[in-house]
Amino acid sequence: RERARERERERSMAEQGSILFSLVSRGAVVLAEQGSDKTEAARAAPRVARRIIEKLSTANNRVTYSQDAHLYHILCENGIVYLTMADESFGRRIPFAFLEDIKNRFASQYGATASTALAYAYNTEFSRVLRQQMEYYSTNPNADSINKVKSEIAEVKNVMVENIEKVLDRGEKIELLMDKTDRLQGEASRFRGQARKLKNQMWWNKIRNMMLLGLLIFLVIYFIMALACGPKLQCT
Repeated sequence: RERARERERERSMAEQGSILFSLVSRGAVVLAEQGSDKTEAARAAPRVARRIIEKLSTANNRVTYSQDAHLYHILCENGIVYLTMADESFGRRIPFAFLEDIKNRFASQYGATASTALAYAYNTEFSRVLRQQMEYYSTNPNADSINKVKSEIAEVKNVMVENIEKVLDRGEKIELLMDKTDRLQGEASRFRGQARKLKNQMWWNKIRNMMLLGLLIFLVIYFIMALACGPKLQCT
C-alpha cells in the first residue's frame, strides 16, 4: 500500500510538470547551465534565458517571467543570477526551493571566486549538480514536503517569502515572447534556397539526359553507317 501511494505521488508530480532548464550567471556571463531537449521550448530555453539576463538587474530580488506555458524563475543575490525554466503547471514554490538549494551549493563551492570567473568556468563541474537537482526537484515527492517543513519552522523568513509569492501570484510577471517572425523568415529563406537548389539540379539533370540522348543517337547513326560503309565511313 505504501508503494502504491508513493507511485501515485510520483505520477501526480509528473503530471504537474518539471524543471527543464537552469543556469547560474554573473550578470550576463553564464558560469554554468544545464538543459534538456525534451521539447521545443526546452531547446529554446538557453537563448530565451540569455535575453532575460542581458536585461536583468542584478539587485537582490526574485522575479518570474512567463513565455507561453512555461515560467522562468530568477533569484538574484550578491551579483549572481540563479535561473530556472519550468512548466507553468509546476507552480513557483518548488522552482524557488530549487533555486535556493542551487544558490547555497554554488556559494558554498565557489564563494568569492565567482566574481572574477570566466564564462562557463564551472560548467563541467556544476552542470552535473544542476542536472542532479533538477531531476530531484522534478521527480521526488519529498522535495515539496521538505520545502513545506522548512517554511513552517522559519516563521520570520516565511513571512517575507510569502509576501514575495503573493506579489508573483497577483500576476507581476513580464511576457517574454520569442521572436517567431525571425524564425519563420529564416525557415522561408531556407525553403527558397532548397527550392532553387532543386530547380538547378533538375535543370542539369535535363541537360545531362539530353546530352546522353544525343550521344546515343550519334552512336546509333554511326553504327548504321559503319555497317553500310565500313568503320571509316568510306561509302562508294
